[in-house]
This record gives sequence, C-alpha cells and structure tokens, in this order.
Amino acid sequence: MDERGLEEAVRKMREAALSSAACASFERAWRQAASGQAGLMAEDSIDPADGIPALADIKSASPDPALLDRLCVIKLNGGLGTSMGLEKAKSLIPVKDGLTFLDFIARQILWLRADAGTKGPRFLLMDSFSTSADTLAYLSRYTELAPDGKLDFLQNKVPKLLAASLQPVEWPQDPDLEWCPPGHGDLYPSLLGSGWLQRLADEGVEYLFVSNSDNLGATVDAGLLAWFAQSGLSFLMEVAERTASDRKGGHLARRKSDGRLVLREVAQCPEADLTAFQDIGRHRYFNTNTLWLRVSDLLAALEENGGALPLPLIKNTKTVDPRTPSSPQVLQLETAMGAAIECFANSGAVLVPRTRFAPVKTTSDLLALRSDAYRLTEDERLELVPERNGVPPEVILEDRYYKTLTGLEAGFERRAPSLRHCSHFRVEGPWRFEDGVVCEGAVKFINHGHRPATVRAGSYSEVAAEI
Repeated sequence: MDERGLEEAVRKMREAALSSAACASFERAWRQAASGQAGLMAEDSIDPADGIPALADIKSASPDPALLDRLCVIKLNGGLGTSMGLEKAKSLIPVKDGLTFLDFIARQILWLRADAGTKGPRFLLMDSFSTSADTLAYLSRYTELAPDGKLDFLQNKVPKLLAASLQPVEWPQDPDLEWCPPGHGDLYPSLLGSGWLQRLADEGVEYLFVSNSDNLGATVDAGLLAWFAQSGLSFLMEVAERTASDRKGGHLARRKSDGRLVLREVAQCPEADLTAFQDIGRHRYFNTNTLWLRVSDLLAALEENGGALPLPLIKNTKTVDPRTPSSPQVLQLETAMGAAIECFANSGAVLVPRTRFAPVKTTSDLLALRSDAYRLTEDERLELVPERNGVPPEVILEDRYYKTLTGLEAGFERRAPSLRHCSHFRVEGPWRFEDGVVCEGAVKFINHGHRPATVRAGSYSEVAAEI
C-alpha cells in the first residue's frame, strides 16, 4: 500500500495545528479507504433490532437530582444554515416568538438547574471554525450558563482526498475548499484532542448527553438519566419508530456475527439491499442522534484503540468545489457518532416518542415548528401538541420559492398558518399567507403563475386551491 497520500495528509493536518487524536482518527479512515473497504453492510449480515425497550417502561420514577452535577450536556453546533441561504450558525435562526435555537437550548439548561437546585449539568457546544465566534457572542447574554466562561470546543477538519490517488487535493483558487468536516463521529477525537474529555472526568462528570442543536425536543430526561446511571451501560442511543418519511434515513440493526447493535446509514447499504433498507416494518428504528455515554468507558475505549474509535467509514464522493462540477473529484472521509454503538460491548437503545425528536433540516421543518402544531413546554422544550398523537404535519414547500429563509419569510410574512389539525400542507408556486390562516386535514395551494397570490385569513379544510 502506497502511503504517501496518508503522510502528506497527516503532515498537512499537523501544520494546521490539529490534534494527535484528530490525526489518528483520520489515519484510520484513510487506511480503510485505501484497503478498498467501502463500509458497506449487507442485509444478510444483520438482523432487525427487535426488543428495544420503550422510555416509558424503563425510566426511573425516582430521579436523583444529584446526578445532574455529574452530567455534561453537549450540543453539536457546527452547521451553517447554508441550505437555507444563510452563512451563519444555523442555531441563530429564529424559531418561535423571536427566540433562536440557542435561546431555547440555554433556557433548557438553566431551567434544569433551577428546578433541581443544582449547579449542573455542565454545558458545552461542539462548534466549527465557522460557528464558534458568532455562537459565543450570542450566548454572552447568558452569563450564568458557564461560570468559568468555557462553552465550546472545536470540531476538527480533514483534508479532501483526490479520488484516484487518495492524496490531499490542492486548490489554490480557494484553499479552504481543500478541507471538509469529518462527520459528527468527530465528536470523540475532538473531545479527546481538545483535552475536554479528561477535564470533564477530573471535574467529576460521569455522563454525557449529546444531541443536535437543531433538535429542541432532545433535552435531559431526569428519569432516563437515573436509569442510565444504574444500568451500567457504556452507550445508549435514543431511537424512534420509522415512518414512511424516514425510510431513506439510517436504521438500527443487530449484527449477526457478534450480536452487537449497529447503525446502518444509506451510504453503507449495498444497492441490491435498498428495498430491505427502506422496509420500515423490518427495520423499525432510526437513530435520533441523541446519545448518552459513560465518560470512564469512553476514555477506556479511546485509549484501547489508540485515540480513535473503530467507527465504520462513510465515503462521500464530491467535487472539490461543489459549485464547479468540472473541478477534481474528491473523497470526503466521514464517520457518524451514532455508529459508536458497535464499539462498546455494553451498549443499548431506548425507544422514545416523537416529542423528543423535532429537528430542523429544511424551511418546511422550520415552518412546522413555528406553527401551533408545536408548543413550548414548562421546561423550555418545543414538542408536538397532544392532538398530533406524536405525528408531525407533513409540510412540503416548493424549493424554488421557499428553500431559503428569505423566501420562507416572504411567503409567510407574519407567522405560520395553524397546522394543529393539518395532516398535509403543500405549497407550490408563489403565495403570500395572511395572519389567521387555519388549515385542517390535507391542504394544498398551487399557483402556476409567476406573481404571488394571497391566502386570506380564514379556515381551509381538505382544500386543493389551484390557480
């Protein structure tokens, strides 16, 4: 195996002052790629992950507030809102009543401490080089959030590799494009390389609760924390029931060879097995990307594996400049943090209701969250209202007009329509929704013209309005 590409890439990482843990993790991924490992997980190598206990059946009825002082909440906050036309941290987008994701997250932490009368949980963000400054500036208004002023650590970056040679690409036109994020599996080398993992252990933190900053339903459940502490598990993944809209996303399974739980993403599924992959009756659970970890066991696993967990490789083939299809083809080597479920002999999963899963990936998701289909709870969470029975409204907005935040707010100038009793809400073409629009059942607005039409205030039930 010619390792010149690896040597050049690692030298480049060291020159960029990336940690030895980051380099070790990248080296492992590079060797997997060079050996031809595609990271694929065939259907005949796994069984469905049956027998996953439900949250309501396992969480302790007698939570221990003292456990909050031994917990650190970590939010993944490295993403920019580029898919919505923004160039700032996605968590700075206003969600409801003028409050951003960061406002809700900060309020959730402060509510936990006040309600339990504890100093904990500790709170940290895994920021990227692009999100750290704006995020920390915004959170400076919450002075009590981190008494020592330490609120984040930085996600690593890794070189993009020429697909043909696995050598780091050079792109003098824009050297920043020579780098890419290594996926949220980078949580582990970033925690280790930054020194934060050992620091948390030294401070008496025994447990980590990790989730995405755009999922405001993912908050600390004191009963689940108590159960996890007593369980002896090293790693616990929150999963939810897959629905038709989730069939293209990753799922939980059990590996036949050793019985361990594994996570299979669509990039790891052989093309011949895609039908089985999308069979939500067979593979019932998806990873919400909300995890619980035991600090001592994570430290031990990292030490045992030379500072890099043996996570399955995800290879993404792209062009070095995403805006220029003719630019060189590159590989981006990534890992998923949920895949660490297979790295521990003592890991598990828990089935949680959809109230704990409300991510925002698109403006359609954001509009649903802004609507009255979601409510603010006493503990500062946004969750589906009881009338939804755990099922969010299906919101489909035409990308041409509403993909960006600017487009969304042009169409829904004042507020989202009422979607509390709406099963499907589809908008095609340019529209302007007045305040006071109430939708029930399946509602569709289609405008074939190029000039915006107006949806007046009022009730719309099982309507297909087309002009």
